[in-house]
Amino acid sequence: MDVSTASPPSATSKTPQKQHLETVAAYQFVLTFLFMVWLYLDWDTPEQGGRRSEWLRNWTIWKHLRDYFPIKLVKTVELPPDKNYVLGAHPHGIMCTGIFCNFATEANGFSQHFPGIQPSLAGLSSLFCLPVYRDYIMCTGACPVSQQSLDFILAQPQLGQAVVIVVGGAQEALHSVPGEHCLILRKRKGFVRLALRHGASLVPVYSFGENDIFRLKAFATGSWQNRCQIAFKKLMGFSPCIFWGRSLLANSWGLLPFPEPITTVVGRPIPVPQRSHPTTEEVDHYHTLYINALQQLFEEHKESCGIPASTCLTVI
Repeated sequence: MDVSTASPPSATSKTPQKQHLETVAAYQFVLTFLFMVWLYLDWDTPEQGGRRSEWLRNWTIWKHLRDYFPIKLVKTVELPPDKNYVLGAHPHGIMCTGIFCNFATEANGFSQHFPGIQPSLAGLSSLFCLPVYRDYIMCTGACPVSQQSLDFILAQPQLGQAVVIVVGGAQEALHSVPGEHCLILRKRKGFVRLALRHGASLVPVYSFGENDIFRLKAFATGSWQNRCQIAFKKLMGFSPCIFWGRSLLANSWGLLPFPEPITTVVGRPIPVPQRSHPTTEEVDHYHTLYINALQQLFEEHKESCGIPASTCLTVI
């Protein structure tokens, strides 16, 4: 029985191009192995404060992003750096554009507006499982929106920590209809419980115009399309939305957001006592105070941000 074997070409018969390709193949094999080892050893970093880069946060491209809409940051009061804070950010919109620009970058000079405060934007935990992308968003100061991650940040001996939580989450993206202001908040109380456990002040934040930069195909509540979106969100952690913007070259549809102004207003902090095991009554009390403060913030600033006086904030 004959057994034939394939023999590699001899070194003398190889062309320079073949030798180059062989070198690349061997090099990628080694680098892939080392990368996977590093990823395994670095896996818990997002849950332990991440890896912030002030250099990346100060990229000039973020200022160009700011100016495209434009995006503004409005400070209403001081946030003393001798305390920690839990900032509830609203609304989610399609991509949290205003929140990202103002808290994950220095495009509007957050560190100058609030000296001594270090913001950490909390994002979907699954994003921090994606190789390379996890490192990119960690450089902005972002962290997973998990109890372990947020507890780690607020338990640091260095005060002035501010975790920024988009409370409505992915489900709120389904309500990102231009001209409407509907928040998923009534049953979202985990951020209040977090603030109580650490004695961190609650700060309401509202981004006027966030819902206006894309158009959204909204399905009626209870429709089969809406039920599919909610089921997908429960399974994958984010809601599939049908949205569109403008094109690069014309006024037809595309993925470029519309250049609508976004104004992010940071409200007055609500002092919160520290409770290792907050009761349901305490959580409900401060949750009610927070909703009232957020609605007051909306009413005080809506007209200056181009919102009609008759517009109301809807909390569901």
